[in-house]
Amino acid sequence: MLSSPPPAAPPAPPSSDEDFFSTASTSTSSDSKPPSPSPTPSSSLPQIPITWPDDGSLTVSWVINLMQAFDWASRAIPPSEFPSVLPVGVLDKLVLTASKILHKEPNCVKIDENSGLSSESRVVVVGDVHGQLHDVLFLLRDAGFPGDDRFFVFNGDYVDRGAWGLEVFLLLLAWKWPDSEGLDSDVRRSRWWGQCGRRWAREGGAMCRSCACGCHAPAKVAGIWENVDRRRAQLAGARVYLLRGNHESKYCTSVYGFEKEVSVKYGDNGKHVYRKCLGCFEGLPLASIIAGQVYTAHGGLFRGTVVTPSKRSKKKNRKVVHNPEVNSLTLGSLEELAKARRSVLDPPWEGPNLIPGDVLWSDPSMSPGLAPNTERGIGLLWGPDCTEEFLKKYNLKMIIRSHEGPDARDKRPNLGGMDVGYTIDHIVESGKLITLFSAPDYPQFQATEERYRNKGAYIVLEPQHFDTPNFHSFEAVTPRPKVNPYYDFEDVIDSDEELDLVSMVPDSGEQHPAG
Repeated sequence: MLSSPPPAAPPAPPSSDEDFFSTASTSTSSDSKPPSPSPTPSSSLPQIPITWPDDGSLTVSWVINLMQAFDWASRAIPPSEFPSVLPVGVLDKLVLTASKILHKEPNCVKIDENSGLSSESRVVVVGDVHGQLHDVLFLLRDAGFPGDDRFFVFNGDYVDRGAWGLEVFLLLLAWKWPDSEGLDSDVRRSRWWGQCGRRWAREGGAMCRSCACGCHAPAKVAGIWENVDRRRAQLAGARVYLLRGNHESKYCTSVYGFEKEVSVKYGDNGKHVYRKCLGCFEGLPLASIIAGQVYTAHGGLFRGTVVTPSKRSKKKNRKVVHNPEVNSLTLGSLEELAKARRSVLDPPWEGPNLIPGDVLWSDPSMSPGLAPNTERGIGLLWGPDCTEEFLKKYNLKMIIRSHEGPDARDKRPNLGGMDVGYTIDHIVESGKLITLFSAPDYPQFQATEERYRNKGAYIVLEPQHFDTPNFHSFEAVTPRPKVNPYYDFEDVIDSDEELDLVSMVPDSGEQHPAG
């Protein structure tokens, strides 16, 4: 275990779950301000280095310790010493286990009663977080932990631009662990388990180990709490859904800092860790449907496959046109989304597999119809009529997408800005289209006088009212620990809109040098 930091170092995190979450906010207020880091150093450190549990089962306590360790490391040690906190062997096991779960999920995950969604469940939707670890830690405290009555959908862009993309991604993978399949359903439905679980979530993880809620649980028996804690972690893992963003790709991570971040933190093992993360990115689902009412995806909607009669036959043979003319673009279906091949390092902008690129890179427009997204060089622009068509066809009430921060919206005068972390872009007969961005004071490394002073936001969908979003805006955690950027932010700060398509090879994991 590392020794305590010298007096001049940043404070260590609290030594217990209760202390770490003592400032958690569970109110329904629409605006939150994070507390400043405590100036009083704690006498204890998190348990480091992180070790993998002997039985391979993670618990809530293990994940909380991971959060504490990442927070402490960001303030107290240089990035190059990160393996002393999270050894590469532990990272490998975490990423491998989560990858197995993610790759089994469909392209569009359905979060409904079959997933455990009940009349008491809330769903928290989170937009881009871009490696801003301390804001993610605050968001989890403010919204409450994943649990029986609290699901999370993260809408992509976990890495790049911020200095702690690796920590953010690994932390969310840890909350994903493991799937609850195979749990004893009688235990899950029992009176003592349900009451304990709800109180655990309500109090931010600080439930009395003696089961003071009076539910007559056997938690007073020595050793039983570890089993309860393990079951709690298993249930929580099944309540966290991680969708892919356009930055979970080889191209973006090589330009916007994540590849270099991993190299700095893991040195000689950097390439190995980077490859593990890329493999995990490929397994991330593309979209979700919540309670049959809300569609979420990082970019948004997508084109359909145009089928035309084949010239080779006048009978039943038909051919598929994958790059149709602009006037033949049609809106894609959920059936087509389900069949798309998502396991590509860089979603292609041409060829037979266009849907992943559309889902991750497309943007809304105030002009009707579908059009190529020429600003980005990949994906589509879709208008309010397409939003109405999609919502009506699938009896949905809302689309929640992300992908555009304050810098992107500055160049789109016909759409709202991102000052409070969200915009309502389309209001149509069947519902709404919302853009959600969860990285406040973005981007992290832009010169102070030019940085956007935007708030971040997350959405809470309440039980029985999943079509009514409750917006929670929040300010950035300050001060951020000082660290050098991992990319040339002055040159590429807005270059999401200027893709080097030559360096991206469609339908391939390979890349060629830029022409």
